[in-house]
Amino acid sequence: MHESEEVILSIPGGRLRILPWADDQVRVTFSAKDEFCSGSGPLVLPRHGPAPAFDVKESAEEIRVSTARLVVEVCRNSGALTYRTPDGRLLTKEPDRFGKILDEFDVIRYDYEAEEGPAFEFGADGFKARTAKGRPRVDRKAWHAKLSLCFQEGEALYGLGSHEEGVLNLRGSLQYLYQQNRKIAIPYLLSTRGWSILWNTGSALTFRDDQFGSSMWIDCVEELDFWVTVSPSMDALAAALRRLTGPAPLLPRWAFGYIQSKERYQTQAEILETAREFQRRELPLSCLVLDWQSWPEGQWGQKSFDPARFPDPSAMVRDLHGMGVKFMVSIWPILRSGGADHREFDERNLLLGNGANYNAFDPAARDLFWEQANRGLFQHGVDAWWCDCTEPFEADWKGAVQPEPEDRRALNLGEFHKFLDPADANLYSSKHCEGIFTHQRAVNESKRVVNLTRSSYPGQQRWSTVAWSGDFSATWEEFRRQIPALQNFCATGMPWWTFDIGAFFVKRKSDLWFWAGDYDEGVADPEYKELYLRMFQFGAFLPMFRSHGTDTSREPWHFGEPGEAVYDSLVRFLLLRERLVPWIYSRAADVCLGSKNLVRPVVFDYSYDPLTFDLRDQYLFGDGMLVCPVVHSLAEAGPSRAVYLPKGRWYNFWTGEMVEGGKILEAEAGLDRIPVFVKAGTLLVLQSPWELRVYPGADGKTELYEDAEDGYDYEHGEFSRIEFSWNDTSETLTLGARRGQFRGMASQREFLVTGPDGRRWSQVP
Repeated sequence: MHESEEVILSIPGGRLRILPWADDQVRVTFSAKDEFCSGSGPLVLPRHGPAPAFDVKESAEEIRVSTARLVVEVCRNSGALTYRTPDGRLLTKEPDRFGKILDEFDVIRYDYEAEEGPAFEFGADGFKARTAKGRPRVDRKAWHAKLSLCFQEGEALYGLGSHEEGVLNLRGSLQYLYQQNRKIAIPYLLSTRGWSILWNTGSALTFRDDQFGSSMWIDCVEELDFWVTVSPSMDALAAALRRLTGPAPLLPRWAFGYIQSKERYQTQAEILETAREFQRRELPLSCLVLDWQSWPEGQWGQKSFDPARFPDPSAMVRDLHGMGVKFMVSIWPILRSGGADHREFDERNLLLGNGANYNAFDPAARDLFWEQANRGLFQHGVDAWWCDCTEPFEADWKGAVQPEPEDRRALNLGEFHKFLDPADANLYSSKHCEGIFTHQRAVNESKRVVNLTRSSYPGQQRWSTVAWSGDFSATWEEFRRQIPALQNFCATGMPWWTFDIGAFFVKRKSDLWFWAGDYDEGVADPEYKELYLRMFQFGAFLPMFRSHGTDTSREPWHFGEPGEAVYDSLVRFLLLRERLVPWIYSRAADVCLGSKNLVRPVVFDYSYDPLTFDLRDQYLFGDGMLVCPVVHSLAEAGPSRAVYLPKGRWYNFWTGEMVEGGKILEAEAGLDRIPVFVKAGTLLVLQSPWELRVYPGADGKTELYEDAEDGYDYEHGEFSRIEFSWNDTSETLTLGARRGQFRGMASQREFLVTGPDGRRWSQVP
């Protein structure tokens, strides 16, 4: 064991600290100052438990720092780092000549006079406050930072969040990491060679792997600080983000059902009638969403109901609950002057410099935001929050021509830096959501926090947030880009992602580059109905299953009637999702109470297979399901699509037919289905009626997790698990004894055991 818990040495350009964090993790800090910053920085929680044992060996050329699973080599001449496994296998390395750069600069902040007041303008993304009267001043010295890496031939990279370009394997790409509509920045990168890096900063970043090199550039830091993790399992690498930055609470069970939303329900009567229509048609519905402008007219961001349109919100929520439907409401961090909520923030000097957005970095402002949300909304029985526009600034959503990526970055960060410290530019959403989570839990432990939000960052998973991909347009191309966005977001270990089924913008407006849908007739256009259906089918296999958007109606009955192909398929997938909820909820518990991941790129389980490295339109769901959304119209591609099945035995989910993997095949993809395959050895638990479906051909096991379905008693061990295991050699199914208990637990549970085709399987004892 080394005498100290860290290794510190001087290298060209500054001082280097190597801090073994765990047997498979090391923290690296490079500073131009004499002292390193204290604490763990803006993202990572303090380490729990003792420091791992490590050895240090020195020679004239290098210093080697070794834990049980990771070796870091430091070149004495250049300071370049190389990472290896203990048996000498190269993980990754910096260039031999240099790898780390710190460039000092003046941080500019802006001062604003309170009497200036904001100028509000309304756009497609709601009200924005503009002000140009801030006075710049030099706040302090800070550093731009750059970490260069040498990626290996045949290496594939994933992560960095949810982005709109449709890239899965990040090799050969450029990615700007800042928060914006249709862009969620997560500075976490994973490799098929078995390593990952988390950059410990709240600043904007730029990742590049192109003719100019391979690096991560960070806009504003006090020091270059990052964690490296090693594991042969990419699933474990993804889960490592939660190990470093905190676990994700389990969402309530209802959050995994179907959520109906649109822009927007106008009145209390319309909301209740919509829920009743679902009930009349016997269609499952978990939650209805009230989008923006629930507030009184002209009071944008006010956290209270318009009494003219919602005369009795408490009764409305009670009626919804009586139908088994939860209620989510949209709340905004921006407040237009003239409302009572804005006045309270203004009087207490708790607004940012634009005079409209509340200062989520100030605990007192978070206290006030919750106080208003509680008295105006939560006390009426609201079940969930939709924290919209949590970037919270934008400057590029205007005009007929989309700015180039570099210009968009400059425009948006220019707006951010007017009001936020550049070191914190990516952190607003996390601070905002922290306030919602901690305050709701303080007043009500029986209702788990659910927060749908458009931005996210490492550590934000602690605040029970679900990220959605932003306001994209209804085109097949933009739909195709959603699937790699899902995969790279979940590859980082952030567990909950969703998108607007049907796309937010359906029509096209020639004067707005982002309002670019292909279907001006909305649901009256059969081609839009087909696109909506394909998005809906994809949505049924996401962590959150939710329809939303503007320009056209979204409820199932607007897409046809019973007996019509699109309507019948929508109902089929609604009912399927409802049947899958026990299995999905159990797999979600594996995420929150363990180290698994609900959604994974196929490469996660097959990193030895290069054909899985860039499967942009296929992904793994749960512990054995391969989902292959249909991303082309029937007119373009016909009623089938190509699917790559990795090696092993797979079953067609719809027919039960067994197929040998290791090949590409054409799978049936009519309007009634998308290709879904289940790996041999998988056990699916379905409900209504309770069914245990066995997919033979390999040994397998699963667990059914149950708890009170809401509240936080599960954190204190109040839950149960039943293990099911399948021995393929003896064709024996074993049901383990139920472990654990909780209030309201069913005294017994009967399962119908079926085979891959869903029929009773008499062979199973």
